[in-house]
Amino acid sequence: MRFFILFFLCVSFFAQAQNNIDPSLLEQFHQKEKVGFIVLLKDQADLSFIPRYAPKAVKGQMAYDALSEKARNTQGRIRQILENAQAPYRAFVLANAVYSKGDLALVKALANLPEVKTVMYDAPVIAEEPITIEYINNTVQTRGDEPEWGLRMIKADSVWLQGIQGAGVVVAGQDTGYDWEHPAIKDKYRGNGDVPDHNYNWHDAIHENNPHYPDSIPNPCGYSTMAPCQDHPHGTHTIGTMVGYAPDNVIGVAPQAQWIGCRNMDRGWGTPASYIECFEFFLAPTDLNGENPDVSQAPDVINNSWACPPDEGCNPDNFEIMEMVVNNLKAAGIVVVVSAGNSGGLGCGSVSTPAAIFENSFSVGATRYTDTLNFQDSIATFSSRGPVLVDGSGRLKPNVAAPGRTIKSCVPNNGYAYYSGTSMAGPHVAGAVALIISANPDLAGMVDTIEYILETTAVKKQAVDTCGGIPGSMIPNNTYGNGRINVYAAVQLAQTIDVVKTHQAENKQYMRISPNPASTQTKVYLSEKVSGKLRIYSALGQLMETTTLASGQTTIATSHFPKGVYYVQFQSKEHIEVHQLMIQ
Repeated sequence: MRFFILFFLCVSFFAQAQNNIDPSLLEQFHQKEKVGFIVLLKDQADLSFIPRYAPKAVKGQMAYDALSEKARNTQGRIRQILENAQAPYRAFVLANAVYSKGDLALVKALANLPEVKTVMYDAPVIAEEPITIEYINNTVQTRGDEPEWGLRMIKADSVWLQGIQGAGVVVAGQDTGYDWEHPAIKDKYRGNGDVPDHNYNWHDAIHENNPHYPDSIPNPCGYSTMAPCQDHPHGTHTIGTMVGYAPDNVIGVAPQAQWIGCRNMDRGWGTPASYIECFEFFLAPTDLNGENPDVSQAPDVINNSWACPPDEGCNPDNFEIMEMVVNNLKAAGIVVVVSAGNSGGLGCGSVSTPAAIFENSFSVGATRYTDTLNFQDSIATFSSRGPVLVDGSGRLKPNVAAPGRTIKSCVPNNGYAYYSGTSMAGPHVAGAVALIISANPDLAGMVDTIEYILETTAVKKQAVDTCGGIPGSMIPNNTYGNGRINVYAAVQLAQTIDVVKTHQAENKQYMRISPNPASTQTKVYLSEKVSGKLRIYSALGQLMETTTLASGQTTIATSHFPKGVYYVQFQSKEHIEVHQLMIQ
């Protein structure tokens, strides 16, 4: 009997571990002794408490603090097992997960932990390669100082005439790396200066050869580089469309915006872990040692021109972790722009890969220049169509469309080239976000509002196909989404929005602060019989003080705070509000 019970327990232990392991990961162990994998924990941070209208820096700090605390309190046993096994690992906070590489026995030991939801394969992921590429003779000036057709189509040049060119906004790209010294983008790089400083402006998530490449063919950049490097021209081209400018090469939507970057692919191949690592860097950029994260250095928008199809290991069983990452970045006040994909030849339902399929990704289809006489555009044949079927949601995608065929931008070695693909359309939208925020800086961090502006002002486009039961004649549809973006109209609408008044109109106010401005102290008054936490944040999002607040009047000492602007958040079980406090 004892033998039977012991046998039963061992079988149950093994079965539980097997159930928590991604089948595609188990398949890999038939071919390899050690495989890269990601451990996803059951307990994930809930960021729904972050106020919708809190300033971006405050949102970012609140998100980072909550995510870090959850990881710190739950990952300990997993990290100890990995350390005991002398297995390399990287612990994430943006999703409560840990990457490692090891054998099947290690995977089974981790999968059996009660805190583990699943152990998934860190599958190789390929970039969305351009459909066509045409290089330009560097010695020939092909267009003079006229903006490229995509910029004129979305009316970016009309926005520039208002003196709005993206100043004060930071865009980010995670891609194949960047030729940061290309003259069209060098002075837009945030780390550029008399002495270049790549801390907080560059991160390399490629630490070893991607499994797609044998060790005998090393990466030309090397690994964990300390300065921007590119091993494929794709990334440099995308950054150029966002911010690029050089005499006779007017290629970027927001030429006065700054950019930061992260390499997430090894010659066009990444993995979920490398993508998450770059996303996490953008949540709270770090120094070149990966230390001292600072949310105040986070970008306003992230461009993503990559996809993870089923034949590369992505499937509905492991979509969840990437969707968590996108959701948490949005809660932190960062717009996530994603190319819809280049599978339009498959027809309806071809928006089918992460991260384009997710609700909180702002997915972008591609248009082409079709009528040179009347300057009209239509959907590119390669642009993927909705609805999203792969996860059973039937979600309408893309959100919008933007120029994506025959797009001129910069490529390495001071060159220029015409690329076609939704990878070229997404950067137009990321640049448009920069112009919107530059026109109304109070919109920084207001992701829903920015996306609403882009969708509402888009040029409405009807399609031929009926996809997902939605006729192409309806707006939105599964071909163009809400239409092709018009950034001039978007900026006009953005300039009419008063974020503070909108916040006050949509939120009941329980709290009053007086005096404000304050010097040595101020009083907080609660008008309702409620209680909760009071948190004071600096203008950069740093948590300065936390206290419990009850109904009535509470005196808060402020003499120990440096002079400046602060944000006071009150949170009860059913209510959150944020007020600005000036200390002088």
